[in-house]
Amino acid sequence: MTLAQPGILAPVPPHAKYLTFTLTPGAAPGAPLRALCERIDGEQTVVGLGLSLVRTLGHEIAGLVTAPRHVGPGIDVPSTPAALWCWLRGEDRGELLHRARAIEHTLAPAFRLEQTLDAFMHDTGRDLSGYEDGTENPEGDDALAAALVSGQGGGLDGASFVAVQQWLHDFSALEAMSTTERDNAVGRRQSDNEELADAPPSAHVKRTAQESFDPEAFVLRRSMPWTDAHGAGLVFVAFGQSFGAFAAQLRRMVGAEDGISDAIFKFTRPVTGAYYWCPPIKDGRIDLSAVGL
Repeated sequence: MTLAQPGILAPVPPHAKYLTFTLTPGAAPGAPLRALCERIDGEQTVVGLGLSLVRTLGHEIAGLVTAPRHVGPGIDVPSTPAALWCWLRGEDRGELLHRARAIEHTLAPAFRLEQTLDAFMHDTGRDLSGYEDGTENPEGDDALAAALVSGQGGGLDGASFVAVQQWLHDFSALEAMSTTERDNAVGRRQSDNEELADAPPSAHVKRTAQESFDPEAFVLRRSMPWTDAHGAGLVFVAFGQSFGAFAAQLRRMVGAEDGISDAIFKFTRPVTGAYYWCPPIKDGRIDLSAVGL
């Protein structure tokens, strides 16, 4: 039996809502956070704690850091840390709205809602670019090994580190590319999702081939498309037993290894980037013992 929040390992839902919170200066976050975690099960709502929150509670979680910023030619990958992240999963957008309002009310004494982002499943699991997302996700025991902490003891085993980025797509730029150019940028044919054997080194598939790193850089992706009045794109969500695999992939994407940047930057870019620690479950509730609650 896994100690992980069940929503981490479950398939992506039809609809979702992401809530990002900052801390209210001078407020004590312990009681509101405990109240939140007593009412959620880690399945319909997954919760992640940021470094600032953990330190405000007077603790440290080994491996929890702030997401780094990366800058390259024509590329700016931002770091936008926050205190708390909630991933609300469900089938009814109205129910998600009311659940989000209840969570905001519960946290209000010490947390301020910074961002709300609505997401959804598109087609059979495609990104809004038209390409399938998460094709080479690990499954079964491999997913557990990639996504979950183990061998660290009570309050830590079953936890997960999650990297979250909001990517904004430039659909005009994408549509200006030929079918061949788009397929070469991704490294797969959109028509049948087959990987291109002769894709260029800048293809996204080649930049992020998980087995090509040393050590191998496997993560469990749970990304979903988003849209609002200002744009649309992908909420990239990657769970790992540490941030190492995601960090290695991102460094290669921006060209830090060999000067070759990922071709998907031609039509999309990240506008946020944050790291969180997702506590494990104990007796059906979020286990906050590692942060003293």
